[in-house]
Amino acid sequence: MYKLKIFSIGKTKEAWLKEAIEEYSKRLEPILSIQWILAKDDPQLLALLAKESSYIALDPKGKMFTSEEFSTWMLKQESRLNLVIGGAEGLPPQIADQAQAKISLSKLTFTHQLTRLILVEQIYRAFEIDKGSQYHK
Repeated sequence: MYKLKIFSIGKTKEAWLKEAIEEYSKRLEPILSIQWILAKDDPQLLALLAKESSYIALDPKGKMFTSEEFSTWMLKQESRLNLVIGGAEGLPPQIADQAQAKISLSKLTFTHQLTRLILVEQIYRAFEIDKGSQYHK
């Protein structure tokens, strides 16, 4: 089973976003365990990441993928993966600079709350692509 930690700033405040994130997390339960680690601010996020051996940062300047490429990339990662989403100001340079890699979900800018949903949906899609399901057409 894959184990994923997603580090982010703040909480998901919108009920509809919480429900959507929970739905994709539930769909992933048979194959992926997701642990959401929410920091109150950048210093706390930095302290939490200091305990990890490596992490991948979501960054607008990071590598962009198609959904198929993301699926291939995702499934090549180790069974334990740490992903980091920045807050409203993005990731502090020291977090971005220490990342093992940087990936981008889009050239568009999203709130950190919406990024959580897009990320978990794309992770679900990655596994569905690998299975050859009709989810990804």
